Amino acid sequence: MDQGERLLHASSFGAAAVAYAEHRPDYARAAVGWAFEPAPGPRVLDLGAGTGKLTATLIASGAEVIAVEPDPAMLTELRRSLPAVRALSGSAEAIPLPDASVDAVLAGNAMHWFDMAVAGPEIARVLAPGGTLAGLWNVMDDGTEWVAGLARVGGSAAVGPRDTPAGWRAETAGMHLPNTGGAARFSSPQQAEFPHGQRRTADSLVATLATRAGLLVMPEREQEAALGRIRGYLASRTETVRGEFILPMLTAVLRVQRL
Repeated sequence: MDQGERLLHASSFGAAAVAYAEHRPDYARAAVGWAFEPAPGPRVLDLGAGTGKLTATLIASGAEVIAVEPDPAMLTELRRSLPAVRALSGSAEAIPLPDASVDAVLAGNAMHWFDMAVAGPEIARVLAPGGTLAGLWNVMDDGTEWVAGLARVGGSAAVGPRDTPAGWRAETAGMHLPNTGGAARFSSPQQAEFPHGQRRTADSLVATLATRAGLLVMPEREQEAALGRIRGYLASRTETVRGEFILPMLTAVLRVQRL
């Protein structure tokens, strides 16, 4: 994906902010705990916070959270659902916080949108020595046969390369902070995956997939056709044809520590 396409996809979520808040999953508690485990204190920045999916899980863990989000519509939803949270307009490339002001920087399904050549030094600036930077991604567990079929039918717009465990491992294997241009250094990346799941119906799973960037940027007719194929597939499977079911997932984490 080139820079222009990346920006188009990254900026697509505001148009679906309400649906995103309603349908996107939260994050496995164990994954969140592991993500900032090495951090020496409780001050956590949720960077690219969206509508607050990760923010809410961080608050439940007892962290003191500041949320930063660039999209006005997403930020509005975050403030509506979590009015007590300090939620600021900003981005990974321009973080509106003082130097060394947080013990951990976490990003939920967002780090792949950052321009790390610019965001790396900014993250290093606000992160206290010994602090942790971690990206978290919810991925579908395609080790389950019907989920693997859904990925094939939905195509890359609905279930992209990083939306399955193998794809996520391949994409993030080389993802790390670039040279910050200063004295800050970071440890080698660590990866971990934690079982998770989301209770869905066929309709709500279609609504969840409809908030994916690849579908949001599609022409309306193509989007409707893709969602129609997914509906047809879910209607053909005994696991998903009626009532609620659990969509098997993993919360995958990539973590580095500021030295």
